[in-house]
Amino acid sequence: MDDQNKNLILATVLSFVVIMGWYMLFPQPDPVVDPNAPAVTATATDGQAAAPPASAADPVATQSDAPTAAAAAPRVTIDTPSLTGTISLLGGRIDDLQLREYKKTLEPGSDIVRLLSPVGQENAYYALFGWGPAGSLDYADVPGANTEWTPAGGGTLSPGNPVTMIWNNGKGLEFKREISVDQDFMFTVNETVKNTGTSEARLFPYGIVARHGTPTDLEKFFISHEGVVRSSDGTRTEIKYDDVAKLPVVDREGGNAEVTDATADGWIGFTSKYWMTVLVPQQGSAFTSVVKYVPSSQIYQTEVRSPVVSVAPGASTTVSQRLFAGAKEWEKLKEYQATGTTDGTAGTPIAGFLDVIDWGWFFFLTKPIFTVLHWLHGAIGNMGLSIIALTFVLKLIVLPLAYKSYVSMARMKELQPEMEALKERAGEDKQMLQREMMKLYKDKKVNPAAGCLPILIQIPIFFSLYKVIFVTIELRHSPFFGWLNDLSAPDPSSLFNLFGLLPWAAPVQGSMLHMIFIGVLPILLGISMWLQQKLNPAPTDPVQQQIFAFMPWIFMFMLGSFASGLVVYWITNNIITFTQQYLIMRSHGHKPDIFGNIKASFKKKPVAVAANSTKKPSKK
Repeated sequence: MDDQNKNLILATVLSFVVIMGWYMLFPQPDPVVDPNAPAVTATATDGQAAAPPASAADPVATQSDAPTAAAAAPRVTIDTPSLTGTISLLGGRIDDLQLREYKKTLEPGSDIVRLLSPVGQENAYYALFGWGPAGSLDYADVPGANTEWTPAGGGTLSPGNPVTMIWNNGKGLEFKREISVDQDFMFTVNETVKNTGTSEARLFPYGIVARHGTPTDLEKFFISHEGVVRSSDGTRTEIKYDDVAKLPVVDREGGNAEVTDATADGWIGFTSKYWMTVLVPQQGSAFTSVVKYVPSSQIYQTEVRSPVVSVAPGASTTVSQRLFAGAKEWEKLKEYQATGTTDGTAGTPIAGFLDVIDWGWFFFLTKPIFTVLHWLHGAIGNMGLSIIALTFVLKLIVLPLAYKSYVSMARMKELQPEMEALKERAGEDKQMLQREMMKLYKDKKVNPAAGCLPILIQIPIFFSLYKVIFVTIELRHSPFFGWLNDLSAPDPSSLFNLFGLLPWAAPVQGSMLHMIFIGVLPILLGISMWLQQKLNPAPTDPVQQQIFAFMPWIFMFMLGSFASGLVVYWITNNIITFTQQYLIMRSHGHKPDIFGNIKASFKKKPVAVAANSTKKPSKK
């Protein structure tokens, strides 16, 4: 086996191993959810932000009040270009939210995506804000999860039209909450407390995002993070739902929590593949973030607690928090990170907000790759064509290294006669053969390992592009041409119904039949890989022949269930690579006999005659 083929086989095997690794799934058990069970929360200590709870009696955070009470509570309508829903005046909860611009599926009449759901519905998911007591106050003196707020103007919540609600504790403290929303996904909650009593009041503001039960719509695929995402002073943390449930126990009722202090910047909340609900405390100020799980009620909870404030008699104070609830659109996240707004006005930037997207281990590749892809899409207007254009850009970037590799491969071909002569002279002396071949490589200035570099280079690029296509919402339901209406999903065509010519449906995506009866794109991929092989004659070794003969078709079925956008990239990459290799080989005086190599692959191989034949020559 010559060194060039060894390198190609090694690189192919490495690619095979990497791709197979992406098929690994990590299923999580779906617990039975009791939406009416009580949750525990935080208690405050005088002079500082709230500490982890000491008992289950503290009612600050997510209490699950009776579904009937939650359903009967008055509501305020949310109506923006991006959002529709309502806010419950029971606790002032933002607990009913749908995304106008996103549908669940591509089917006609599909419902729009629901992000938040109130208590009483399956997998309740909501945000609430309030005040925790400190000093001489207790929980009855401050608004919490079950406080019945009174609307004080605003009507429908829309951009430029905030809503206001008030509550008086009857003991000298008046609370006002003003909620505003922009044209996208950012809510701003201004909490004001006025002290009309005769003694100083001490209390702390908080914000909570709670989920009842493990979400049932998880992808459960290791390449995408689902669970808690948090940033504290520039340090980003991810915690999966299973790991939240394994946090240290911090109270007698078995509550699990992790408390993190930040001095200036940060945010915390829940994220999924495309959507997220994240609390953004006042940037530039200290705060405490809490991740919590209550096993008794199976409630996951993220909290932001600001330091205790003192309000003198006759004085008032206002604290502002923000809540992002919507789609993880790159352009808008970038604007929030840069200026804090998406309408061009000045705001407070949110440090590291683009990192709510799970860029993965190869973030140094995924971020620039997506940036270029996003720009190309803006210029071209078609995501499939943008992926093809991106492939050309990536190939251009690695062209100098690839050129050297292809030149080395071409020169290795030129050395084939001399290498065959060395093998004949060395016979069975392997050491001599190795020594003479190394001398030949040195004299001719050829690197035998360079041949595998083009394929090895593709591994991190392929993985990064796969990550980009899988986790960025810009690829979701993004069409190409014809039957390819979602580049983030596998090719929907299938051999099973002759690509739509027969009157029955294609197999369901993810099923075994779907993996066997592949679509048009995977077939084109296999053909492009097969043609690339035909630039060179088949190896003389029978084992190598078998490996090379089957490899394109193995990859064809392996990648058949991958996102069609990724297969478009791979096909384009194969075509470019084929062209590069052909031109470089021609420039070195070697004209590839492509049609001859194709014909040779279909010829029937002669059966070898046994060396020790027992047939004797006849005597004359």
